[in-house]
Amino acid sequence: MTTIQHLIERPQTLLILWYALTGLLLFLTMGSDKRRAQTGRRRTPEARLFLLAALGGALGGWLGMQVFRHKTRHWTFVIGFPLLSLLQLGFLIYLIVR
Repeated sequence: MTTIQHLIERPQTLLILWYALTGLLLFLTMGSDKRRAQTGRRRTPEARLFLLAALGGALGGWLGMQVFRHKTRHWTFVIGFPLLSLLQLGFLIYLIVR
């Protein structure tokens, strides 16, 4: 089976890769934004952080919050990132089980 055939027959594989890449991107962005906050440099807009989370990187964003202790006082992030993570994980489980 070729890689393309595998992705067509098992779209959850592609989704896992997408979640991993967007999660890594948001994790790194959270770390970068924390450093920028500490040094008084231009920040990443919160809307961009939420966009990356909504596009599949919520788990990476939540992990970034924990590791970098960033945005932990903002209720929209404290509630939003874990909720989006659960929804994305639920969708992935649905694709795997169906």
